[in-house]
Amino acid sequence: MAIDKNTTIEDVLEAVPDAVGYLFKQGIVCIKCGEPIWGTLEEAAKAKGHDDAAIDRFVKDLNNMIP
Repeated sequence: MAIDKNTTIEDVLEAVPDAVGYLFKQGIVCIKCGEPIWGTLEEAAKAKGHDDAAIDRFVKDLNNMIP
């Protein structure tokens, strides 16, 4: 599976279990403290104020983390 900006958070976490820590460090979502997250990677990132360049970096980083 390849991750893109339209991949749901659920699918990102299924493909890359270590994405929980990565996303938390980016301030995208508070998965560790139980905040439910729905929608795509792009939607979650934009909700936290990230721009398109940051989202492209997240996509690249997350794809590099796929086992």
